[in-house]
Amino acid sequence: MLNLVFLLYNNNMEKKISDKVINRLTLYHCILFDYINKDIKFISSKQIAQLLHIDDSQVRKDISLLNNSGKCRVGYIVKELKTSIESNLGFKKTKKAFIIGAGNLGSALAKYDNFTSYGLNILGLFDNDKKKIGKIYNNKPVLDISKISHFTKGAGVEIAILTVPRESAQKTAEILIDANIKYIWNFTPAVLSVPDDIVVWNENLMGNFLQFTYNYDM
Repeated sequence: MLNLVFLLYNNNMEKKISDKVINRLTLYHCILFDYINKDIKFISSKQIAQLLHIDDSQVRKDISLLNNSGKCRVGYIVKELKTSIESNLGFKKTKKAFIIGAGNLGSALAKYDNFTSYGLNILGLFDNDKKKIGKIYNNKPVLDISKISHFTKGAGVEIAILTVPRESAQKTAEILIDANIKYIWNFTPAVLSVPDDIVVWNENLMGNFLQFTYNYDM
């Protein structure tokens, strides 16, 4: 989800928050979500810092960008801080999207309900496999990709989550661009060649795994 936030926020010409800060704010948001579930009303910068193993002065500096001030000796109001992060990072603005590729990964993403918490509304999936077309995943239909232009224009969708095999990625991206898709969240291991006005964010699953195992081995 972090990469989706980067994908959309970085296309905002009025952005004032760096990628590193966005990264930390999304982690703060996860902590705040847990605090609300536990019915905890206040949180301090020190508590956030301890959970993330960072300096609490960095937490205060990040939160100051949101124009959210805490209360002396009490901390921040959890619900207010969560709302402030959501407002500044655009979680409250609903974005429509399609998943391209109804394989194991695409169907798993379709079943993931927490996207709605970040303002992402997945309307359906697209595939070229006749055996998959017509299936339903989490109330989301699998449609024929040859008809995607009709659906993107009709529903005003500009975001595609790409989960097709590597060998199909570039050709599929070109189909999406022709269908007026402007943002591609790329889960494939392919590096896409796209026009300058198309925003791509690569979800490098294998790279993240290798980074994790490298640090583990150290």
